[in-house]
Amino acid sequence: MKKTYKINGMTCGGCVAGVTKKLLGLKEITSAEVSLEKAEALVDLKHPVEIKTLQSVLGSKYNITEKQKSVEDNFTTENAILEKSKIQQLKPLLLIFLYLLVSATLLNIKDWSAASFMLDFMGMFYIVFSFFKLLDLKGFPESFKMYDPIAKTIPLYGKIYPFIEIILGLCFLMRFQITAALIGTIFILGITTIGVTKSLLSKQTIQCACLGTVLKLPMTQATFIENAIMIIMAFVILLNTWI
Repeated sequence: MKKTYKINGMTCGGCVAGVTKKLLGLKEITSAEVSLEKAEALVDLKHPVEIKTLQSVLGSKYNITEKQKSVEDNFTTENAILEKSKIQQLKPLLLIFLYLLVSATLLNIKDWSAASFMLDFMGMFYIVFSFFKLLDLKGFPESFKMYDPIAKTIPLYGKIYPFIEIILGLCFLMRFQITAALIGTIFILGITTIGVTKSLLSKQTIQCACLGTVLKLPMTQATFIENAIMIIMAFVILLNTWI
């Protein structure tokens, strides 16, 4: 365990040597780097030591206090905690994506077809994500309109959006009206992605409604990526169909 202490009263190299020797005299301290210029000591501790113990060792000539973390250090620590929290919150989303990838792969592993894999993935994506939205059909529109441009303008759109996902999912899984479903995917997810991008750029702290409101997911780059994957798949299949 490393700690930094401010030490006032040192005036020369002899003071540095004396302070270093006294600190190393404590069995709890394994190393000590004392700086005259910074008026501080970086010590490596086996166990925590009370500040009054350190003061008694140094004597009245020196005054030792624990160095407080700077605002920048605290900001960095808080950011690290927030990032860890976001990853934990996104765990359900990542697990669902993993399950969808594995399921779509297993469905097509015998007679592999990239197009069939993408259609199955997109179909299951819509069905699974609509399920979570339907768990709280009243709360979803309120969260969705926070970032989706159409839902902001037309409240009814947020209410019927889960059912649109169900229809698109069934179209992909049943191979029915695929072209129309692909165009629909590009349109609705493209609009949503614009809203997501604006929210991310403005650094708004809002809830992502991709899995409804039952699971509390923060709006992060993962939301943008999930939409981007679906849009890219839709474009690829359309290009392969038209070329």
